[in-house]
Amino acid sequence: MPVIRDTQDTQDTQDTRIWPVLVPASLDDDDASGVHAVAALERAVQDARWGHHDLAYSARENLAGLRDARYTRRIQLVATSSGRPGEALGAAFLRLPQVGNTHRAELEILVHPDHVGTGADDALVAAAERYAAQQGRRVVGLETEHVGEPAADASDAVVAPTGSGRVSRSDAAAALALRSGFRLEQAIRYSVLPLPVAAPVLVALRSAAIDAAGDDYRTVTWAEHCPQEWVEQFADLEARMSTDAPSAGLDTVADPWDAARVRAAEDAVRRSGRGRLATAIEHRPTRTLAGVTVVDFPLDRPEVVFQHDTLVLREHRGHRLGLLAKVVNLEALAGRRPQARRVHTWNAEENSFMLAINVALGFEPRGVIASWQKHLSSQE
Repeated sequence: MPVIRDTQDTQDTQDTRIWPVLVPASLDDDDASGVHAVAALERAVQDARWGHHDLAYSARENLAGLRDARYTRRIQLVATSSGRPGEALGAAFLRLPQVGNTHRAELEILVHPDHVGTGADDALVAAAERYAAQQGRRVVGLETEHVGEPAADASDAVVAPTGSGRVSRSDAAAALALRSGFRLEQAIRYSVLPLPVAAPVLVALRSAAIDAAGDDYRTVTWAEHCPQEWVEQFADLEARMSTDAPSAGLDTVADPWDAARVRAAEDAVRRSGRGRLATAIEHRPTRTLAGVTVVDFPLDRPEVVFQHDTLVLREHRGHRLGLLAKVVNLEALAGRRPQARRVHTWNAEENSFMLAINVALGFEPRGVIASWQKHLSSQE
């Protein structure tokens, strides 16, 4: 059974062939070989890079994402050698927004540790750019992962235009971005929180946050599904993430959310085999949500948790509401997932307030996610 089935969309670049991954009816279907190959590739890459594969999507999660194209269409391209067509050298993950930022394509490139330097990465970038252009996308955003961070005075450091965060140009991923014509726009700090957090630490932080918040605010926590009374406001908060969170020089526009999209996102989490926990902050005088934080976790990996969106609306900042939401959510997580041992999170390096909250909670920096950008029309 071949890893990737030949299709008319196959693209050849010298000795590397690029194949689109088919979307099978189920993981047991013959056409599922590509989905399984991509999941195995992700595990191998993450093990080599971070020493674990917490960040790798399972085949189930991979398939759920490929099937769900209402708000984001996902395309996966796999590179193979003409001499060894059943072996994946690498893959390109393309995400095409369908309702907001439809001028953009978001790209990630993975290369198997045994095939770094074979040219598969360049071939995948070129194929992904061609596909993005064919879909009418004018801008490609590329994310690359980097272990650690070079010193501020390192001669090969590439510093984000924000002045916060840097990567080494000699890193294979950064070198790929630079020679492909991408410009570094933003550096994201990747951090991990060891669990459990000592109870006295959480009690002290929650007490300080409550004192700063005062009587005008209270927390609302839910699992899996946002209560119907809050779903419209939660959608508004998700929309504000695209305008209120730091985005540096990235060419983005507001991303619209409504109640239907919230429910679709919740359903996607369920179908991928994950659970979700959220804590929002209600402003009592106006009965409106002032902020929220969300985590999710793979149900079949009890030690792993992912911290996703945390937002406090600009008009409610200065009351330590972000800290309050995160502490309360971590306390709820301890009751719901007592076996959890680490939380992974990502924050813009220029977001000093959120980073300070994470440091107070005990998050430890592990690396940098670089956000690069390229305008296809002008090749900027």
